[in-house]
Amino acid sequence: MCGLVAMYKESAIEEKDIEMTKVMCEVMTHRGPNDKGLYSDESVILGFRRLSIIDLANGHQPYSFNDDKYHIVFNGEVYNYREIREELKGLGYTFTTDTEVEVMLSAYKEFGKEAIKKFRGMFSFIIWDKETETMYAVRDPFGIKPLYYMYDNESLIISSEEKAFFYTDKDVFKVNEEGLQHYLTFQYVPEPMSILKDIQIIRPGHMLIKEKGQAPRFERYYKVEFKPEPANETKKIEEIREALEDSVNIHMRSDVPVGSFLSGGIDSTIIVALARKLNPALKTFTVGFEVEGYSEMDLAAEIASELGVENIRRVVSAQEYMDTLPKILWHLDGPVADPSAIPIYFISEEASKHVTVVLSGEGSDEMFGGYTIYRESESLKMFDSMPQGLKKALLSASQIMPEGVRGKSFLERGCTPVEDRYFGNANIFREEEKKIYLPKYDPSKISTKITKEFYDELKGADGVVKMQYIDINTWLRGDILVKSDRMTMAHSLELRVPFLDKRVMEVCSRLDRYEKIGNNTTKSLLREAFASEIPSAVKTRRKLGYPVPIRVWLKNEMYQWAKDIFARSEAKHLINTNEAIKLLDAHRTGEKDYSRKIWTLLCFALWYEEANKRNLHIEEAACAK
Repeated sequence: MCGLVAMYKESAIEEKDIEMTKVMCEVMTHRGPNDKGLYSDESVILGFRRLSIIDLANGHQPYSFNDDKYHIVFNGEVYNYREIREELKGLGYTFTTDTEVEVMLSAYKEFGKEAIKKFRGMFSFIIWDKETETMYAVRDPFGIKPLYYMYDNESLIISSEEKAFFYTDKDVFKVNEEGLQHYLTFQYVPEPMSILKDIQIIRPGHMLIKEKGQAPRFERYYKVEFKPEPANETKKIEEIREALEDSVNIHMRSDVPVGSFLSGGIDSTIIVALARKLNPALKTFTVGFEVEGYSEMDLAAEIASELGVENIRRVVSAQEYMDTLPKILWHLDGPVADPSAIPIYFISEEASKHVTVVLSGEGSDEMFGGYTIYRESESLKMFDSMPQGLKKALLSASQIMPEGVRGKSFLERGCTPVEDRYFGNANIFREEEKKIYLPKYDPSKISTKITKEFYDELKGADGVVKMQYIDINTWLRGDILVKSDRMTMAHSLELRVPFLDKRVMEVCSRLDRYEKIGNNTTKSLLREAFASEIPSAVKTRRKLGYPVPIRVWLKNEMYQWAKDIFARSEAKHLINTNEAIKLLDAHRTGEKDYSRKIWTLLCFALWYEEANKRNLHIEEAACAK
């Protein structure tokens, strides 16, 4: 894995621009501690930090090609680059290195920007075509690797991490108030926005194209599509097995040690079961807590034992959470209020002592139908044929029922279209609640604004596909992959996700709803496909993920800590911290479980404090010069 920085200026590049790019790269040393490089000409600067995974001769970047006509900086893995190289050899190309970047630029020379569609992997990269004075900034189909940018009429700056922009000569510490408002719903700022007003992120499956004298434009080169087919179930099971076996095989390519996270769930268990066939000495890593009901370490140890692999475990305390959270939020490049980000940070720290690459099971739930809420359309079937007038009456009745009354939520969900009730896996604050906590609440910036474009692409799809598509385009890229990438990269550890593969997606796209949520379960056909591989302990267990005891801790160990953060917060103009303290007190007395709401407000307050502190330090250092 690597960190990259690029600048395109309409006027001539100056020495101060080069020095600034160097500093931005140094900020991301954790993404690439093994090597660094810089290229510049009159219009462009490319900066690079490298983490060595495969010992490739002449793999230094930025890489220049074809008499310096083309240049590239590349973060990630193109797993099929050797196959593409053979195709290009058949077209008369010769190669002087065994590197991905030489293959990528050769493919670009041959196929132009269409070459991007050939790449199978996780990546963000920038190609500078000096001959046409065009820059291409590309992000992988699923958004596994990040790529941020900011643009004014004078310059375009691109970076692997948002924090690097603090070290530019731009005033970037301006909170995106619309992004903050959506954050209270989603527990992350949905793409392409970031928490900073002037910085955005390139969407997955898109390329940014910058030509001389023109504003950047975007082209979409990949789109996730679901096209259920009535094919024989046995054939689909074979396709699932073949696609995943192939994906794990290519994800295991490395000249450094490869391990795997093992949460105790079906997804990571499948990955470990397949990976240990290729490497019987595979090391696995598990995290947990010393709070009853919030640890999967025993189950993971049992699974590891049955599969015959080593399992290394790490226990995390409430005090470690509190001590490390400011640093974690800084690494996350903005507030992400998913409590499981923190255990991933600690298990990555442990794993980095043993391996340089880890496999993980992200993406399986979204692709194979793994979330319990995907079964909601089954439980709400009775409402499908109900007249709209009756639905409207029942919805009105449900809204005047007191909170907690049995049947209230059922009526609300059944009488509300999925487009108006499902925003992804997290729906922390409702719009009416946001008005209490946001002094600058804007009623025109409601959450359906984010999801509408995705629902509009799914006319006629069933409820399961709609939920999957929303999660792939919001939750997966905004939460799951953000915490996974940033927490592993904080420890110079490369994370690979075999489920998020174009070939695996092709197989998933053909599954019908009951092959996903049939048999009164989730991921039905995936379970069948690997029934013989999965230890009995994991076959029917309830999905937990990385359960975190913040509900318990916020009543006890974390109560005063959280209250102090709200009390001293300098973000009172952005969030109502007095109301946040009231919510914390209500949670402590046991009135209701408000832990997720508190955590969402707390993560923003703490991120703002940390970002403000670092921004002031950077400004002071600049003034001292």
